[in-house]
Amino acid sequence: MEHLRQLLAVENSELARLLKFSLCGLEVSLKQAQAEFPQDPGVEICNQVVQDIHSLLQPPLQPPPPSKETNQNQKPVLPPKPDNSGKDVVPTTSPPSISTHPTPTSGLKLNRLQSDFNSDPEITKYLGDSPLQSQTDADLWNEIQRQLLRVPETMAQFWRQKALNYAKQVGAEEDTSNLVQLPFIEDEDIYPGLTGSIQATGLSLSTKVPLEPEFYQGNTSEDLRLLACLVSICQRLIDIEPNLHHALKTVDRFDVISLHANAEQRSKYIEALMDRFQRTRKAEENGDILLVLRAWIDIDEAINSLVFVPPAERYSWWGNLKQKSRRIILREMKQKANEERHDVRIRQLSGLYADVHSLSKDDLSMKVGGIPGEVLACLRLYARIDQEEFPGRVLYRL
Repeated sequence: MEHLRQLLAVENSELARLLKFSLCGLEVSLKQAQAEFPQDPGVEICNQVVQDIHSLLQPPLQPPPPSKETNQNQKPVLPPKPDNSGKDVVPTTSPPSISTHPTPTSGLKLNRLQSDFNSDPEITKYLGDSPLQSQTDADLWNEIQRQLLRVPETMAQFWRQKALNYAKQVGAEEDTSNLVQLPFIEDEDIYPGLTGSIQATGLSLSTKVPLEPEFYQGNTSEDLRLLACLVSICQRLIDIEPNLHHALKTVDRFDVISLHANAEQRSKYIEALMDRFQRTRKAEENGDILLVLRAWIDIDEAINSLVFVPPAERYSWWGNLKQKSRRIILREMKQKANEERHDVRIRQLSGLYADVHSLSKDDLSMKVGGIPGEVLACLRLYARIDQEEFPGRVLYRL
């Protein structure tokens, strides 16, 4: 691994370019094979291999060099700001002008952290170029931590430690006791809060937090409880995350729409999410495996249509959370249907859009995030059930 990383880092090397392209191709091929053969006994190890390849292809994270007095007046070029209206999310076409990075908010103890985060090109690659908006240290801590849930885990770990180091420099300490808790089937500290000179809450998942009454149905299956928790988490994170959008076809077929800026769309999306959950619960009670399978595919689409612009990276916290319902469909539901002698094929669409567009319908495109020509997010799984085809739906990069 180390030799591969060293070769990839060699500048102006044709061998390095060849290795990078080969690894990219291998990563895409393995992802497609995983979607095609979810029951393969090597799938878990393959997940690790894909993550290793993905890690190799990421540029090395380096702390920003200390600022020098002679460089303080240099003005870097900012990339154009994306426009989220219309079907295509297209950056503005006006030529970039010379300007400074966003000015740190006056009076913030964590203003250096804010400045470094805003100006990191690797962060911009995954999150876009919108600067942090918080006006208090507590809000800034939470805003940065939530943004890190959208980037690859290795990058998130680097910035979490860096953020904590900055906080300690101004008299704050990590606090794992003051956490906003969301209901889940297992306990997980997502990110810590702060105590001392800055008082900020953190975020966690907890088995001790009860679900809302609309989810409680007495004794339910473990899978259905997981699904209820996922839907509840989506609802609660919509309340605290202003950057969330939806791309749910039954609510709006043509756009990726901000849930923070459009109250009507927010209400319609949450209503559709809850309606699909209730239909899944009723299908489970009915016991017809095909009704259950189709209902799970519908609710999974609603969960995976909750997106960011650009979409969260697959190996991020968000990416992993939204895969939880999908794993149940690809493994348990499909296996149960096959055991009842139904011919079922289910595929998560990924990789090159040209390779999967024949299996999808009403797709959406963006001009931000990812690599041109690749699928950014699989909004709906492709399914073939007893020779009847149900197209998937994707969000792809133009």
